[in-house]
Amino acid sequence: MPAPPPALVTAPVPPAAPAKPRRPLRRALLGLVLCAALGGGAYAGWDWWTVGRFFVSTDDAYVQADISVLAAKVSGYLEAVPVVNGQAVKRGDVIARLDDGDYRLAVTAAQDKLATQESTIARIGRQAEAAQAQVLQSAAQIDAAKADAVRASADYARATQMQADYVARSRIDQAKADRDRTEAAVKSAEAALVAARANVEVLRAQSREAESLAAELRTAADRARRDLDFAVIRAPFDGVVGNKAVEAGAYVSPGSRIAALVPLKSVRVDANFKETQLARVRPGQEVHIHVDAYPDRDIVGTVESLSPASGSVFSLLPPDNATGNFTKIVQRLPVRVHVPEDVAREGLLRPGLSVVVRVDTRAGADAPVQRLAARP
Repeated sequence: MPAPPPALVTAPVPPAAPAKPRRPLRRALLGLVLCAALGGGAYAGWDWWTVGRFFVSTDDAYVQADISVLAAKVSGYLEAVPVVNGQAVKRGDVIARLDDGDYRLAVTAAQDKLATQESTIARIGRQAEAAQAQVLQSAAQIDAAKADAVRASADYARATQMQADYVARSRIDQAKADRDRTEAAVKSAEAALVAARANVEVLRAQSREAESLAAELRTAADRARRDLDFAVIRAPFDGVVGNKAVEAGAYVSPGSRIAALVPLKSVRVDANFKETQLARVRPGQEVHIHVDAYPDRDIVGTVESLSPASGSVFSLLPPDNATGNFTKIVQRLPVRVHVPEDVAREGLLRPGLSVVVRVDTRAGADAPVQRLAARP
């Protein structure tokens, strides 16, 4: 049998040198970190106590503006829409123009009717003047007839007294006939006066009726002119056109949306604060506005007003907590923030942009939210 192989012999491993202690360095670093943390905490606490606790903030805030939706007042086909989205316009600039041919014809027709009615009024006026002259003439005829009647009555009485002196019978009969004729003439003149006065009243009534109709025709003419003016849609204020909805050639009816006009130079910020944050918020306080779209800019505004009610109260379906189970939810109250005019004039703030607002409540925190209106 072969001999077994010799056993492997390993060299002895020398013992490892003991590690040097590092505890003093670790303790120094730990102490430095602890001091820095305590210093930072103290600074943060001091900053909160002196400044931070007086600020309330929310990110539930957005840029807003009183956007006007321009709509057609009258119906018709659009002849031209000389604006595009994003175009800046001035007050009075044309936004859209309708085909106004029919409205011009309506104005002409209304003016013609009014002119005809005014001619009728003038004719009735002249007739009334003639009737008034007839009244005066009838009154004069009455006076003349009465004078004749008095003379005829005197002649008849004289002839009757002279009958004893053998006055001819024919003369007495003639005197009586003259008396009767003059009395009849007086009655006829009085009847003519009554008729003349009645004619004057009739003409006055016709004049009033004609004036009333003329007033209606003037109103119709004014309405026709207004409709003609409404055929041109103009900008009610300076702004920027957006959300344009129509083009030339489209048919629009009253109320059809044309475009929206955004007044970029009069924007504001509406911030929705929790009710627990409003204890010291007052109008006039300074507000720091951070716009997400412009992170490098710090805008300083002021609190303009607080809403008279929470947002849920003004919602379409206000909550009714009188029925069912109740879960208390912190309400939010809209706070309007005024943006400085120089910032608004730049036109960078667009309605709908998200912002973060911080209100400095140190100024006027004890003032009333709103001054009571003076009683008359």
